[in-house]
Amino acid sequence: MSTLTEVASGYQTRHTLPLRVELVRQLKRRRTLVMGAILTLLPFVLLIAFAIGGDPSSRNGQITLMDTATASGANFAAVNLFVSAGFLLVIPVALFCGDTVASEAGWSSLRYLLAAPVPRARLLWSKLVVALGLSLAAMILLPVVALAAGTAAYGWGPLQIPTGGALDSGTAVQRLAVTVAYIFVSQLVTAGLAFWLSTKTDAPLGAVGGAVGLTIVGNVLDAVTALGHWRDFLPAHWQFAWADVVQPQPEWSGMIQGAAVSMTYALVLFALAFRGFARKDVVS
Repeated sequence: MSTLTEVASGYQTRHTLPLRVELVRQLKRRRTLVMGAILTLLPFVLLIAFAIGGDPSSRNGQITLMDTATASGANFAAVNLFVSAGFLLVIPVALFCGDTVASEAGWSSLRYLLAAPVPRARLLWSKLVVALGLSLAAMILLPVVALAAGTAAYGWGPLQIPTGGALDSGTAVQRLAVTVAYIFVSQLVTAGLAFWLSTKTDAPLGAVGGAVGLTIVGNVLDAVTALGHWRDFLPAHWQFAWADVVQPQPEWSGMIQGAAVSMTYALVLFALAFRGFARKDVVS
């Protein structure tokens, strides 16, 4: 009895399910390795595409970001972010955040974690932090690999801006870092959706697919110009606002509005996830 009392008195919730343990568990999972491989290979696929197709050329005299892809490693990294931000980078966010709790329920291990005992809030917090960390790592991995591959193929040089002018290499890297940070913030809505759905279902694919599907719906609604200013409340409306910072004179207003909209939705969704899971009858 005295031993049990000592254990109970020394029990601290912050020592349950350490972030390091959860991170190692998630890193060893096949879906993490597959997603990392896909993001690593994408820049090389684009390199092959540009090599086969030749140097990009402008159409109708109008130069786009894609036309400058082979100008330097920085331009190639920017193009990789441009072609990936709308959909590809949504996948790892939805996967890491939507699979995290639902997979435990699907494996029937969730109730054993809570009986360890791991407090529900602590369990969700550990899983959310690791999921967001992996999502951020995925977004950093792509431009880093693209910058390295692009520099090897096209050289280290300034970032050529389609509208005219250029950013020196140092400034270009800083602006690309800001771009990655903004893309991560803009994807917090998808993370919130996936995480909330993950606490509602025992099917990981349902949470992941639901988050991706709702994100696509948001993109479709943003394309409906008849909505007018109502589109300003859609996170998808601001997903490419980062292009304003890749200019000689950066414009921050669009990124600020986009970040505010995204974080507002995300905080509400995260709060719903924690509130709902605290009252959920966990039987799996």
